[in-house]
Amino acid sequence: MRSPFGPQRGFTYVGLLFAVVIMGLMLTVVSRVWSTTEQRERETQLLFVGHAYRMAIASYFATGHQYPHALQDLLQDERFPVPKHHLRRLYPDPVTGKADWSLIPTPSGQAIMGVASSSQGVPIKRDGFDTIDETLKGADCYCAWKFVYYANRWNRGTGATNPGATNPPGTPGTIQPGNPGTFTPVRPGSGGAPGVMQPGSPDSNPNLN
Repeated sequence: MRSPFGPQRGFTYVGLLFAVVIMGLMLTVVSRVWSTTEQRERETQLLFVGHAYRMAIASYFATGHQYPHALQDLLQDERFPVPKHHLRRLYPDPVTGKADWSLIPTPSGQAIMGVASSSQGVPIKRDGFDTIDETLKGADCYCAWKFVYYANRWNRGTGATNPGATNPPGTPGTIQPGNPGTFTPVRPGSGGAPGVMQPGSPDSNPNLN
């Protein structure tokens, strides 16, 4: 005699299998959303840290008209009787999680004028950059996100600059001579010129110089 519970058990099994499949799909979607959110946060951090290095190099140059020979020079500038500090610490690359920056040399190759991520990853952000970072637009690799300080020029990241142009006072991405400081820049899009130390910032303590 056939059990009356046979069809019911089969239906219950199919329903349970369907529920497992739906849960798996939901977990996949959630995982992708979380991964995308995390990547976007790393991109924001990369812009934040890149600005810090660019402005620290600007500060170093403004106090002696020389580029640093190593990133460590930004922490301890020994060119003066009382060493100056242009950066609080050497930040790692937020994308790789390591201090494996690609250093961008000056034309002479004797000093450093900028840094770039060493990651070969493909950015999510392709547009909507601040003016100072407009050359990052459309980059196919984080390694193309370069943060360079061009002395006495309007600093546009890594793009071509007008050889004869000089920075008007207050141009974003520049530091005025005689105003060295220890920099931790504002986050992109948070207000104020990107990468410029804001008045009253805790990192503008003159005792650090």
